[in-house]
Amino acid sequence: MQIDSIDHLVLTVENIDRSGAFYRDVLGMNIVHFGSADTPRTALTFGRQKINLHQANRIPDPNVLKPTPGSADFCLITTTPIDDVITHLRRCHVAVIEGPVTRTGAIGAIVSVYIRDPDLNLVEIACYVDTPG
Repeated sequence: MQIDSIDHLVLTVENIDRSGAFYRDVLGMNIVHFGSADTPRTALTFGRQKINLHQANRIPDPNVLKPTPGSADFCLITTTPIDDVITHLRRCHVAVIEGPVTRTGAIGAIVSVYIRDPDLNLVEIACYVDTPG
């Protein structure tokens, strides 16, 4: 077996509307509603991936053992130059807590900045030093 990509991940959040607005307004993701009237779901889509949002105070999926807001740490790749990312974050009143720093991404060197989302998840925003390919 070989894994090719990540399709989606799930973030446990205190408030789906607040988190959705942050990821839409600050990071440019799309908010998508799916599921049924009995079990409405919300996701954030970008590129060919998505982040499903799970409300912390609702009965969790039986497969989720310890849903905890603020426990995630993940990296998002952008083609926007990192200086432009920092300028955008400042305009959105989002503090950069570290960076820019050089790190090792999945396929090469990246330059990263780190922010916190409304649930205090650590979100790394990075661009590759050289265009991967």
